[in-house]
Amino acid sequence: MKLKLLPLLTLLVCLALACTDNCRETRTFRRFTAQTFTAAQIREGVQQEDARALQMPGKIYTKDGYLFINELKEGIHVIDNRNPENPRTLTFLRIPGNGDMAVRNNILYADSYMDLLAFDISNPASIKPVNRVQNVFPNGVFDGASWSFDANSNRINDQRVDYVTETIATNCDNAQPANNGWWWGGTLLSDSRAFNSASPAPNSSGVGGSMARFALYDNYLYTVSQSNMQLFDIRNAANPVIGNKITLGWGIETVFPYKDKLFIGSQTGMQILDNSNPEKPVHMSTFQHARVCDPVVVNDNIAYVTLRSGNTCAGFQNQLDVVDISNLYSPRLLKSYPMKNPHGLGVNFPNLFICEGHYGLKSLDVSNTMDVKQLMHLEGMDAFDVIPLGKTLMMIGRDGLYQFDASNPSKLRQISKIPVTRPWQNI
Repeated sequence: MKLKLLPLLTLLVCLALACTDNCRETRTFRRFTAQTFTAAQIREGVQQEDARALQMPGKIYTKDGYLFINELKEGIHVIDNRNPENPRTLTFLRIPGNGDMAVRNNILYADSYMDLLAFDISNPASIKPVNRVQNVFPNGVFDGASWSFDANSNRINDQRVDYVTETIATNCDNAQPANNGWWWGGTLLSDSRAFNSASPAPNSSGVGGSMARFALYDNYLYTVSQSNMQLFDIRNAANPVIGNKITLGWGIETVFPYKDKLFIGSQTGMQILDNSNPEKPVHMSTFQHARVCDPVVVNDNIAYVTLRSGNTCAGFQNQLDVVDISNLYSPRLLKSYPMKNPHGLGVNFPNLFICEGHYGLKSLDVSNTMDVKQLMHLEGMDAFDVIPLGKTLMMIGRDGLYQFDASNPSKLRQISKIPVTRPWQNI
């Protein structure tokens, strides 16, 4: 009889022990579904609509008190932000396949999958399309999903991304932290005119953050893809003309113009291009690092580069690199500082602001490059990119657009927020 009870007793003991080691974990993951559009469907879908709530915000851009927020692959929210404590959404500009934007004078440039569009925004209540340059962007990435344009069939091959949440049993000891990936498939704009009064300034341009694939300088719009930089001559702002295409190599993510140089962020390093001839930038040097996501901003002779692990980057480093660029042909690492999961960043020297994904927003004192000090860490928000504007700081995150009084970087004070209607879970 005792022999028959042993297996049962053993099973009961194992179950009792196991119950202390099993956890249940809720995870949200992306499910990709192939979809195809005709070029006509995309081009016919451009229109101005009534204002609507944010759902999946992407890039941000600001000019003359107006704020432009990309709704990933859907279009652009136009917001009156002349009073940052009370921003007012004015209208929504539907642009299928939109991810980036820039503004010169009263002309808004925006991508729509394979095309570059130009809009007259002098009257935000009545935005008018003024030009379209067709078939200039052959491919791209949204939310980790690649798309491509087939000129022969005139079709866009894309992937719809759905977020699926499920609860599963896990081993507590081996439970993995939530994935820190973002839904943004690319990166934001920064215009050198906000930082360099010595550059030619016959026109008025806006300013954005560090996660850009579009940038403006002199009479040119620069747009980077995964491997190339396509230039557009915008001397006639309403009529962009295709210019030179510069080969940059694979894994290109961001472009940051500073003075007469272009700083290109890639998955393997920071490239520096001489832009003294804005029509034809020339490669000067590359600061190499391990394979990680890489935006960059610059102040004087120092470049600040954030390296982060992520789904599309396949890297494991999370840090801030401070790089000496006094010799542009030989950039030199001064020091690295550990971070949690840094995304976009913005500099208003002597302060640097870094978005740490779902770890929040950090304010740093970078007056001493060898002894960077953290001034403040705001948690409880997901931070993607920032735009420092003197005493005001804009931050875009997965749960909305935050604005802070940054007159004291040690005590950032939130002054407004434009929320999303359905904030995403940690992914």
